[in-house]
Amino acid sequence: MLRYWIRATTLLCLLVCASLQAAEPLATRDHALIDAAVAAMPAGTGDAPALYVVGVAGDAGEDVFRNEVRFLTERVAPRLGAGARALALVNHIDRLKGTGTPLATTPNLRHALALGAHMDRERDVLLLYLTMHGSPDHALGLALPDGSEDTITPDALRAALDASGIVHRVVVISACYSGGFVPALKDPDTLVLTAARPDRPSFGCGSESTITFFGHAWLLDGLNADRDFANAYRSAARAIKQRERKLGYERSGPQIAVGARIGETLSRWQATLPADPPPAVYPYPIEP
Repeated sequence: MLRYWIRATTLLCLLVCASLQAAEPLATRDHALIDAAVAAMPAGTGDAPALYVVGVAGDAGEDVFRNEVRFLTERVAPRLGAGARALALVNHIDRLKGTGTPLATTPNLRHALALGAHMDRERDVLLLYLTMHGSPDHALGLALPDGSEDTITPDALRAALDASGIVHRVVVISACYSGGFVPALKDPDTLVLTAARPDRPSFGCGSESTITFFGHAWLLDGLNADRDFANAYRSAARAIKQRERKLGYERSGPQIAVGARIGETLSRWQATLPADPPPAVYPYPIEP
C-alpha cells in the first residue's frame, strides 16, 4: 500500500510539474510579445490626446470573441487614429501558432495595462474592449486553450486600471450581466459602456456566431457611422432594442456611464481624426 501511494504521489507530482513547465514558457512568451508590441507603439505628439487600444477575447471555445478583437485591433483601431497603438489578448487555439498572440489571462492583462508607462498618462486615452462570457454574479470568464479557467471581477479590473496610472479611460464590456461592472469602473475621467444590465444576459455569442449583438451594433455599425464612442453607443442601443424585440428576446439593456471630465478629453482626441475614412469591413461572414 505504501509503495502504491508513493508511486501515485510521484506520478501526480510529475504531471503537475509538467503542467507548470508548459505554462511557464507561454507566460514568458506572452510577456515578451506584449513588451515588443508596446515598444513598437509610436508615442503621441503635440498636446492632443493619442488613443491606445487593448482588446481582450476571453473564451477559447468560441470564435466570436477572437473575431471581434481581431476586427478591433486590425481594422477599427486605424480608423480611430490608433494605428500601431493596438494590442490584442486572445484565448483561441490558432493564437498559439507561429509567433502567436498573447493569451487573455489576468497576469497578461495587468502586464498589458503597464503600457501606461509608455503613454502620456495625463493626456492620452485608453480604449479597453473586453468580449467574453459574463456571469450573474458579475465575473467575466477567461477560458484558455488548455482548458484552464480564470475570472475578472469588477474590483480586480478597477485595481488593474488604477495600477496602470492611465487617467483617461474608455472601458467597453461585451458580455452578459456586464452592467454589474459599472459601479466599480465609473469615474470622472472614464466612459463605461456595457452590453447588458447587471441582471440581464446579452446575445450573439455561441459556436455558430461570428459577432455578438453588441459587437455588431457598436463596434461595427456604430463606430462606422460615428467615431464618437457615446454617440455610437446610443445608436447601438437602439439597434439592439429593435433586434431583440423582433426576435422576441428579453431586453438586454445596454448601459452607459459618462464621467464628468471624459467628454472634453474625447472631444480633443476626436478633433485629431481625419475626416471620412472608409468604413471598417468585418473580416468574417455575418448572418443576416
